[in-house]
Amino acid sequence: MDKPCPVPGSLLQGSWSKAEPRFMNHRVPSNRRYQPTEYEHAANCATHAFWILPSILGSSILYILSDDQWETISAWIYGFGLSSLFIVSTIFHTISWKKRHLRTMEHCLHMFDRMVIYFFIAASYAPWLNLRELGPWASHMRWIIWIMASIGTVYVFFFHERYKLVELVCYVIMGFFPALVILSMPNRDGLPELVAGGLSYCLGMVFFKSDGRIPFAHAIWHLFVAIGAGIHYYAIWRYLYRPGALETKTSR
Repeated sequence: MDKPCPVPGSLLQGSWSKAEPRFMNHRVPSNRRYQPTEYEHAANCATHAFWILPSILGSSILYILSDDQWETISAWIYGFGLSSLFIVSTIFHTISWKKRHLRTMEHCLHMFDRMVIYFFIAASYAPWLNLRELGPWASHMRWIIWIMASIGTVYVFFFHERYKLVELVCYVIMGFFPALVILSMPNRDGLPELVAGGLSYCLGMVFFKSDGRIPFAHAIWHLFVAIGAGIHYYAIWRYLYRPGALETKTSR
């Protein structure tokens, strides 16, 4: 009986790559990182790169509209956090896509990308905590939020990608816990927008953990982040910085 002819490894690899779906790869175990397809890589880059210039422009507008030192400081903090989120994410996904041999750089950028999320959350709260009157206990949140961001950064440094569910829970806690201070604000203008933006982030988390289950899941998560950030920016501009919004502010 004839023996089967051995198939070269390169041919097997080529056949396997052709069999792979274009828009989604197989799901990986929790201790490994999902490898996007070429199309998913491109979508991951585009869905955050598009918002870099608008975030910088929007931050500049808040700076121009600032009337005092606290408004200027808050505009800088918020603008830096907002712009950094999109810039770092775009750089990481671009390196991950086009420079796959730079594994050390990719790993560091991935850690940095996750760390920036903590500071973005803190920066998003900064204008509200700095420019609105808070209750006695809630005023401590102005510095507690930055301690939480620092703890999250340390956690990523030591336990990056080890306990993904814990990391997700940390993001959720930091995202919602400071929102409780809104209950102590005499002026609650902007509350519907803050809730709408928060809901956008929450809906996006469904896709954040759906790589390998839903095509372009991470890119869809990026879009929900952009929508949430846009809603929150609008609220900050309208109720804290827009000319004529002085009536909505109270002494700090």
